[in-house]
Amino acid sequence: MNKSNFAVEASDIIKDFLYYLQTIKGRSPSTVDEYFTDLRTFFRFIKVHKHIVPTDTPYQDIPVDDVDLELISSVTLTDGYEFMNYLVRVRHNDKAARARKTTSVKSFYAYLTDKKHLLSHNPLNELERPNAREKNPLPKYLTLEQSIELLNAVEGKYKERDYCILTFFLNCGMRLAELVSMDYNDIRSDHTAQIVGKGNKKRIIYLNDACMAAFEAYMKVRPVDGVRAEDKYALFLSSQHRRISRESVQKMVYKYLDKIGLGSQGYSVHKLRHTAATLMYQHGNVDIRVLKDVLGHENLSTTEIYTHLDSSQIEAAAKSNPLSKVKPKRGS
Repeated sequence: MNKSNFAVEASDIIKDFLYYLQTIKGRSPSTVDEYFTDLRTFFRFIKVHKHIVPTDTPYQDIPVDDVDLELISSVTLTDGYEFMNYLVRVRHNDKAARARKTTSVKSFYAYLTDKKHLLSHNPLNELERPNAREKNPLPKYLTLEQSIELLNAVEGKYKERDYCILTFFLNCGMRLAELVSMDYNDIRSDHTAQIVGKGNKKRIIYLNDACMAAFEAYMKVRPVDGVRAEDKYALFLSSQHRRISRESVQKMVYKYLDKIGLGSQGYSVHKLRHTAATLMYQHGNVDIRVLKDVLGHENLSTTEIYTHLDSSQIEAAAKSNPLSKVKPKRGS
């Protein structure tokens, strides 16, 4: 390990942790080197912060081969946040770099507390890890008026199917993969459906009045004959009577976006999902934590902790979407 040479530079207690990462946890040599680099930065800061070395000592000259349990156990949560502040103000680390260093330090202290039992408590257990993703500009989304215009643009041989797909996207905030994998018997009599999201995680969605009206209209014309056995229960079928593909749904969405003049402005299937979330949040006064469950997100911001909320709140969120009352036009 030439990059950091921790076998020479690290103290025995740090080496023990790094060898554990490599031999027991199976971390790659480069990853172990990164952990050491982060721990070296941390304990160099601690030495300066606690006046163990002169404040003008060059960082690269501060040794960490003498870091022992006494120094380690003297660290407090406040020291941890002072270190975070130092990374921002002095080292100008971005969120990704700070997140990695936080993970390295917290993992080290967790190891000493939970695995080795050398510490009676973990002083950095509550140290919050920055969100590695820098905030991006808000993605594009359709306004309420544009959403209604998109629904009204549906026509043609497969209008009931296409209308139902767009309605599900705009009202439920479903992902493309979630929609195409739906079976019609996933939709229950209580107007709920269980869908499978990222990481094979299941969640319940609520189908408001608009969704149920679109679903019922589509089921009246959904093909039955000529459907392959493996696609027998597929909710949305292609023109070949097979489970509709992601590509077919994307092509259909782009067709109607083009029709209302939004085809070349960066809108997509994913933007329909964001549109649903935005409409619920802006017009329905939906709590951001409820919205997280509606969309199947792990986190919506760096400050939020996952909250499992009452299903009635999620149902209320679905019903609050202003498109919930928009029904298929009769005779169209």
